[in-house]
Amino acid sequence: MSDRPPLRILIAADTYPPDINGAAVFGHRLAKHMAARGHQVHIAAARTGPGPDTVEQRDEATVHRFRSFKAPTHEYYRLCLPWLVEPAMHRLVQTIQPDVVHVQCHYMIGKAAILAAEAARVRTVATNHFMPENLDPFLPFPQWFKRIVAKNSWKDMRRLMGKAAVVTTPTPLAAETMRVKGGFDHVLPLSNGIDVDYYSLRPGERIPKRDRPTVLFVGRLAVEKNVDVLLEAVAKTDPSLEITAEIVGDGEQRDALREQAAALGIQERVVFRGFLDEAPLREAYIAADVFCQPGTAELQSLVSLEAMSAANPVVLADALALPHLVAEGENGYLFEPFNSDQLAQQLNRVFRKTPQQRAAMGALSREKAGQHAIGKTMAAYEALYYGSDWVDTYQFEY
Repeated sequence: MSDRPPLRILIAADTYPPDINGAAVFGHRLAKHMAARGHQVHIAAARTGPGPDTVEQRDEATVHRFRSFKAPTHEYYRLCLPWLVEPAMHRLVQTIQPDVVHVQCHYMIGKAAILAAEAARVRTVATNHFMPENLDPFLPFPQWFKRIVAKNSWKDMRRLMGKAAVVTTPTPLAAETMRVKGGFDHVLPLSNGIDVDYYSLRPGERIPKRDRPTVLFVGRLAVEKNVDVLLEAVAKTDPSLEITAEIVGDGEQRDALREQAAALGIQERVVFRGFLDEAPLREAYIAADVFCQPGTAELQSLVSLEAMSAANPVVLADALALPHLVAEGENGYLFEPFNSDQLAQQLNRVFRKTPQQRAAMGALSREKAGQHAIGKTMAAYEALYYGSDWVDTYQFEY
């Protein structure tokens, strides 16, 4: 806890638990850690179902939920209409009088919070977890129109987040992308952070490996995660290795992926676990032999850091921020995005190693994950909240 006076912090999040994605997880962890540091934390988020604005007292924060409407092309994402959420956000800021507003996006709730903070002359920190192109799978428009939407979204991001005192994003690559595509003068790369010790075996604890060699995936079952590429690759691996895929998560692609596994003839080698709470998810990480992230839209990939914290070798797509997590041949391997043949080859390579060799790779994964210790991240954000416009990001060895 800081020796300075505690702050009243408003975290504005377009997605927050029970939503399942990296930004929602980060927002929740941010609230928990800031509350543990003695600050008063408020969350502004969308209602998860129909109904009027509500207030809920949770362990980590007071959660203010705004009226929302179901997005027609997404399973759980909710839309907050500007003529409803913006006046409501102004009233919330006037009521709680935060010392700092921390927005996690520039859409809907994020936009409303930026405008309300500007009107109230409240310090604002803006964190971007999202690339506008990630909207593509959920926009029922031709590609040429999607490119126009993305271009305008980048402009809006610059216009709105540019009002903040500090703009952050999880990795240097994401910061550079925001500079090039969004025209930002300066973006601070600040890791989302990970609690490495949480994913380690505790004294006297025993969690055995799975009965069959297991490659684990954790995340939303969404188009951009490319889980279909992993299933294709498993079908192409050396049959003598008997590699099994364990898929943790839920989403709109669940039925298509089950049908794909059956069509590939590997339904006996694919285990769909669905959504798991924290305790069984931790067990799944520790019990796995290898972790795979085939997604191509990862600004940092918290699930990859969680798997690395559990001492897993990793096989990751060579896209966006994922290459920063891999020392090729040391803690894992990269593969060309969408190339199931190459992914199968990399899975063969790692599973042909002895358990001792994989354990050594996993130990290096854990060491790399330790460079993103969540305590560093939370201390950095606390410094930004108190008024610093700069923190030492070199402590995060990307």
